[in-house]
Amino acid sequence: METIKTSDYQALQVYLRDACGILLRDSGLDLARRRLRPVLDNHQLASIEALLERLDRPGRSGLKEAVIDAITVSESRWFSEASVFSMLGDQVLPDIARRNAGKRVAIWSAACSTGQESYSIAMAASEFREQNPGNLGGVRVLATDTSRSALEVARRAHYELGPEDTNITSRRKERFFRSIEKGGWRISPEIRALVEFRELNLLQRTLPGKFDVVICQNALVYYSAEKRKAILTRFHATLNSGGYLIAGSSELAGEVPDLYEPIECHKGTAYRKR
Repeated sequence: METIKTSDYQALQVYLRDACGILLRDSGLDLARRRLRPVLDNHQLASIEALLERLDRPGRSGLKEAVIDAITVSESRWFSEASVFSMLGDQVLPDIARRNAGKRVAIWSAACSTGQESYSIAMAASEFREQNPGNLGGVRVLATDTSRSALEVARRAHYELGPEDTNITSRRKERFFRSIEKGGWRISPEIRALVEFRELNLLQRTLPGKFDVVICQNALVYYSAEKRKAILTRFHATLNSGGYLIAGSSELAGEVPDLYEPIECHKGTAYRKR
């Protein structure tokens, strides 16, 4: 698949928009070509045109999910954006603890991919509880994504840790990981017990519960301004009174609705439910 016809790419854009609200930008043609190559090979399809013809046909189990996975795949890393975890530990958790001493904090990790971010959130909250005994009654993290394959990796909780994983200090590795005889590391049972993984589309009508914090990175950029506003409104509906939204530094681009109050932090801006 060396090229994609403009008409086929436009048809793919329409399909993804209508099927799941994903905005495939006009500038993303080359990226789509690279990411969809393995999907075409795995399903023995010669072109995007053939892919579009087969997407909704019976007997093509997993094809739609494979296309969405390929287009929206994002890299999940340990403590991936310093500003997010700084806001969580320095502003958000202390404020929740002050207002609701001893309360269990509920956190939604939206678009969790392969789970590193979600487990990092559980680790960070556990470290906060250790440093501030009695302030929080416990931690629950709901981690969601549309990708079944990514969720399978997350639930397995088995990872390789390399030199690039500098945010996993020796202390964190000792506390939160267990080595595996055949190689790699598994998340400790204590941290795994704090995180539940669930398949969920950010635009679906059913809300996943009520939360004190929603953390969303590397997801909103795939949606149109209209869809982003709808998702931010849904996040607002899931938040408890005074709850917080934390997003990646490039996710919102000044589009936060008046439903939220910006809270300037040392390393970024968090958004508190009005």
